[in-house]
Amino acid sequence: MKALRVVDPGLPVDRRPTHVWYAAYGSNLHLDRLAAYVRGGRPAGAAREYPGCRDPRMPERAEAVELGGALYFATWSPVWRGGRAFYDAGAGGRVLARAYLVTAGQFADIAAQEMYREPDIDLDLEDVLAQGRAELGEGRYETLVCAGRIEGLPVLTFTAPWGVGDVEWVAPSRPYVGFLASGLLSAGVWDAEAVASYVAACPGAAGHWTERDIAALMGTDGG
Repeated sequence: MKALRVVDPGLPVDRRPTHVWYAAYGSNLHLDRLAAYVRGGRPAGAAREYPGCRDPRMPERAEAVELGGALYFATWSPVWRGGRAFYDAGAGGRVLARAYLVTAGQFADIAAQEMYREPDIDLDLEDVLAQGRAELGEGRYETLVCAGRIEGLPVLTFTAPWGVGDVEWVAPSRPYVGFLASGLLSAGVWDAEAVASYVAACPGAAGHWTERDIAALMGTDGG
């Protein structure tokens, strides 16, 4: 098993980094899914084709990390036909994630595509790097969060402006859960039992997806 990479607390000193760690906690945990955002294309199970980043190079590195906070599923995705994953950094608990080393421009392009926009402009990261959070708009993935540092570079992700207790939870679809769970398993840090237990307990999935269901999607149910 690979080692879990520890995220250093605090904010980075450099407010204009050329590279950042993009912390994926949803379907982009799976490299095949992330590749559609970077190189362009339509991943299996999705209903939409993505244009890709202006810089189509895949991430230089990927590290398995755990972030403080909570993962929950809410709103309705027309791409996945079910709830989307969101990150609440202010909630108690832990969130399993994969941090990808990308350019600041690639991070901006991935964020744009999450909002169904064309990837054509860089983001001003100064506020999120100075304050740890920045709301760029009211959209579901227009709130930036800095979860700490790895090797001095910021660990960034995007989520909704609301919290886990502020919105109705919506169960995620089978393809979405499959990408998320398989992506976590492929990180090589968490075993199938840990992944299934984690996903099944997340608000929105709890009561709709059992650990056995999730293990079956990963092909590890023993059946």
